[in-house]
Amino acid sequence: MNTFADLLSNRWLWVAVLSSTSAQLLKVFLILLIERRWRPGAFMETGGMPSSHSAMVAALTTGVGITEGLGSPLFAASAVFALIVMYDATGVRHSSGQQARLLNELVEELRAVVREGFAPLPLRVLLGHTYLEVLVGTLLGVAAGFIAFSR
Repeated sequence: MNTFADLLSNRWLWVAVLSSTSAQLLKVFLILLIERRWRPGAFMETGGMPSSHSAMVAALTTGVGITEGLGSPLFAASAVFALIVMYDATGVRHSSGQQARLLNELVEELRAVVREGFAPLPLRVLLGHTYLEVLVGTLLGVAAGFIAFSR
């Protein structure tokens, strides 16, 4: 019978969650280091360096590969899931962010023309990731998986 203790002792889950959390914390500190401003709200944002989604799925997949074997069906399912997440981060979500940026510019131009209190909320621009952001997130996740599961 599955218990709450089983959930709490699930190393694969917690390594993935901690890897994602580490990527989000790293994002906040990179902003502080590069932009010289403290922006703790970035912890809850999508997009940016490194990709926490990529870190999470890479840590999970690495842990499953080490413990279950690279030929296991569970590793195959985890790897396919990871590839879909990473593809989505660089493809669909990144494109959505670019479209949001263009739409926000269009709204600003319309606002300048109309000036009748037309003020829709701006769309979120940082939705996806560049290939570099996904790569760094993936490397972070793989490192976390190796640290947690290589013994």
